[in-house]
Amino acid sequence: MRFSARETRDLLIAWLALGMAFTLFLLVTSGAGLSPVGLLALVGTSLFVELLVLSLLTAGVGFLLHELAHKVVAIRFGQAAEFRADYTMLGLALAAALVGFLFAAPGAVYHSGRITPRESAGIALAGPLTNVVLAGLFLPVFLFADGGFLLQAGQLGVTLNAVLAGFNMIPFGPLDGRKVLRWNAVGFGASFLLCAGVGAASILYVGFPV
Repeated sequence: MRFSARETRDLLIAWLALGMAFTLFLLVTSGAGLSPVGLLALVGTSLFVELLVLSLLTAGVGFLLHELAHKVVAIRFGQAAEFRADYTMLGLALAAALVGFLFAAPGAVYHSGRITPRESAGIALAGPLTNVVLAGLFLPVFLFADGGFLLQAGQLGVTLNAVLAGFNMIPFGPLDGRKVLRWNAVGFGASFLLCAGVGAASILYVGFPV
C-alpha cells in the first residue's frame, strides 16, 4: 500500500485538525464557560497539551484507521484509492468546536475502477467496523485504569469510536450506510444494528470524560 505526498499531507493535516477540534470541544463543554479569549489563554498550558494528546490518540486515531480501512479494502478489490482532506469541513469542525458543537467530516477515501455493489459495500463497511473494533480495544483501558489520563483515554476512545461507527452507518448522503443499503437491505440492517447498538451502549454506559 502506497501513499502519495499529497495523501500523506492530507492525512496529517486532517488528523491534527480533528485533534484540535476535539480539544476545543472538550474545553468549551467542560463547564468552565470559556470564551474564545479564555481558550487562547490556555494554548500551550499543560491542560491544553494533555487534552490535545488525548484527542489525537482517540478521535484522531479512530479517524485515521477508519479511512485507512476504506483504502485497504478498496485496494484489495483492485481499486486505485487515495484519501483527500476536505479543508472546508475541517474549518467548520474547528468553528463548531468553539461553540461547543461536535462535528467532523474531515474528508474521504476516493477510489476508482470497476467494482460490484457487494465490493462497494465491503469498502464502505470496513470503516465503521474498524471503529467497532477500536471501541472494543479501548474498553479494557477504561475498565481497568485507576484514573487520570488513562481513564479519560479509555472513556473517550470507546465512546468516540462507537459513535463514529454508528453515525457512519446512517443511510444518508455520502455516509457509509447508504452504500451498504444500496447493496443489500438485510446486510445493512445487521451492520446498522451492530454499529448503532455499540454506539448507543457506549453513550449509556461509558459516556464522555467531562
